Amino acid sequence: MPELLRMPEVAANTTEATLTAWPVAENTPYSAADVIATVETAKAVVDVEAEADGVIVKTLVTPGTDVAVGVPIALIAKPGERVDDIEAALTDLGFAREPAAVAAPAAGAVSAVGNASAAGDASAAGDASAAGAVSAVGDAAANGAHQGRVFASPLARRIAHEAGLGYDRLTGTGPNGRIVRRDVERAIAEASAAPVVTNARVEASSSAAASVDVPSGSVGAPAEQAPIASPTSTTATFADEPHSRLRSAIASRLVESKQTIPHFYVRGSARVDALLDVRAELNADAPVKVSINDLIVKAVAQAHVRVPALNVIWTNDAIRSFSGVDIAVAIAAPHGLVTPVLRSVDRMPVSVVATTMRDYVERAQGGRLYQHELEGGTATVTNLGMFGTEDFAAIINPPHASILAVGAIRQEPVVTKKGNVRVRSVLRVTLSVDHRPVDGAMAAQWMRSLLSILEQPVQILG
Repeated sequence: MPELLRMPEVAANTTEATLTAWPVAENTPYSAADVIATVETAKAVVDVEAEADGVIVKTLVTPGTDVAVGVPIALIAKPGERVDDIEAALTDLGFAREPAAVAAPAAGAVSAVGNASAAGDASAAGDASAAGAVSAVGDAAANGAHQGRVFASPLARRIAHEAGLGYDRLTGTGPNGRIVRRDVERAIAEASAAPVVTNARVEASSSAAASVDVPSGSVGAPAEQAPIASPTSTTATFADEPHSRLRSAIASRLVESKQTIPHFYVRGSARVDALLDVRAELNADAPVKVSINDLIVKAVAQAHVRVPALNVIWTNDAIRSFSGVDIAVAIAAPHGLVTPVLRSVDRMPVSVVATTMRDYVERAQGGRLYQHELEGGTATVTNLGMFGTEDFAAIINPPHASILAVGAIRQEPVVTKKGNVRVRSVLRVTLSVDHRPVDGAMAAQWMRSLLSILEQPVQILG
């Protein structure tokens, strides 16, 4: 008997994802572990593998559609199994062709498009009156609506709500005229291209209104005294950019981190002239160039080996320790920060670290990282030194126990052991630590080890 293939929960706490491709065409047999669908979450691309041999009888979702977890995306069958009546099979499995309707909001709800202030200001962009305009979300539109109901994907609904877009302003291009993410994004882009509406806010004085006397007979004289703007009135223009799925995910994760993880910070500085010399030697004839950040990632892994008390994470029931060292590295992608993980860095040659990091950076720019590459690890390295930032502290990336913030290398006067002043290359780092699994003394010992490795980089290559 055929079965329904449903959108899996491809990452923890993921409620929906975008189906991006069907690598296997309809009526084409596939084997267990073959990739039969590709979906995209807020941060990564995920390949959905087949659990057993089979064939896709009918795809139910077109590429580019946002789908909630658990919703059927295809009808599949065993190898050689015939399905003569697809519609009957879908009906027997309880599949409804028409998606669930979106309930209309209560009457009198004010549309947020105009960003109206509490004082009753209403932007013309939202076509909302100061008395309180009713959002058109529940209005029956010709495209994607039936008898007052509007059909839209969960993600499209959320983005439209955050952008303050009524469904009457959207044209659905999904199955059966359903509104999908690309429809909302197109509408937002068109709105952004429209002339900017200036929102002026008057600074009110202590009196209810100011007035002026106009001589009688003056041209344009009002019949009554009229209020005028205060001399301190200001005019401001602004533009709202709706939150992307990645930005929302980052925000949620970092708020969770600061609210639930007791951070403390350990700072240190290292003289890295020898580190710069080692890098120059490594890159002299190497096909893959090694960066300072690659060497720092390797040094962090070595410090974790020396002080294994940092190679841990906190769980609800225990402090979990790891034998190998997996380190995440923060990468600034076009749509937000991502942190792919390098596995077994303690046993990885520096050249492999460099090659892996180059691959991660290139794929992060195109949003082609995979979910498993973003999971795991006990610590993160984040480097703002290339922007000239000298010193900063970062927020821990759960469930990691620490994150190392790396600043810029600067030429500074340093007092030598003999009491002489010399100019040296100095690097400042700050370790943010989760105080639940790690105590201050252990973090200080780890920092001492890291600084020693950075100042004597032969230990990195050993």
